[in-house]
Amino acid sequence: MFWRDNSMQTRITELFGIRYPIIQGGMMWVGRAEMAAAVSNAGGLGILTALTQPTPEALAAEIERCRSMTDKPFGVNLTLLPSINPPPYAQYLDVIIESGVKILETAGNNPGEHIARAKAAGIKVIHKCVAVRHALSAERLGVDAVSIDGFECAGHPGEDDVPGLVLIPLAARQLQIPVVASGGIADGRGLAAALALGAEGVNMGTRFCATLEAPIHDNIKQALVNASERDTRLIFRTLHNTARVLRNPISEEVVGIEKRGGAQFEDIRHLVAGARGRAALEEGMPDAGIVTAGQCVGLISDVPSCQELIERMVEECRERLHMARAWVN
Repeated sequence: MFWRDNSMQTRITELFGIRYPIIQGGMMWVGRAEMAAAVSNAGGLGILTALTQPTPEALAAEIERCRSMTDKPFGVNLTLLPSINPPPYAQYLDVIIESGVKILETAGNNPGEHIARAKAAGIKVIHKCVAVRHALSAERLGVDAVSIDGFECAGHPGEDDVPGLVLIPLAARQLQIPVVASGGIADGRGLAAALALGAEGVNMGTRFCATLEAPIHDNIKQALVNASERDTRLIFRTLHNTARVLRNPISEEVVGIEKRGGAQFEDIRHLVAGARGRAALEEGMPDAGIVTAGQCVGLISDVPSCQELIERMVEECRERLHMARAWVN
């Protein structure tokens, strides 16, 4: 990594044509045009979330809406989830290709056929995963970069419980393609640490939720500001589909049901329904549904614009790396 004309240059910035190696995670209900455009305009890489849109046609409209708000690169996230009635993933990918999107973030199960189609269309692919073995599989499938999620992350950290301080250097050591550090990062110190560990960029979700442009209610943003690093809960542990979410009465009830033993998904479905979580985000009721959040909430103390956040992170990262260099000279 090196600095040039007040920008940072790594293989990630070169790959995606961005000023800073800071990527906004693809977040359900949050990865909309307002969010992605703000991050891209600030020099990072904004990401639309395909499945936030109810249909492939709606995704096409959202891509065009994002283009009307930024002339900078942005990508689209396509997360492949196990489901009895899966969304029409292939149709969503058709729209991504036909709309001329140049960057795709994939996540979830069995992305091989979708990665192959995207690569054939000339799209750069970054795959998000939670284990080095999965990252190596993605590399063999031909992805251009991997985003590796440590145990601190919001959403699904997998079942290995390996934190970023171990996972990031392991991935950087074994992969030939660039690694993006994800999970637990919310400031310039985290960016500097990720670079020192061998990553060439960072991916942030929770931190970008607490920005002016995030399309969620101010009450949710304030709940993130008020939360400490101890205010997340792990749900779905007994179902082997662990998810890290904000501590609130709903997540506490889910954990309580699971602790009683023998819980099935049907026992908690009414508490964790996506529509309930979406309503909580949009109507500003942080105690009314599941709110996804990582342990980095403990590092969040304000609600800046994306521009302010990224510029502050870059300056702090520069200061920390210079300090570290001075210690070894």
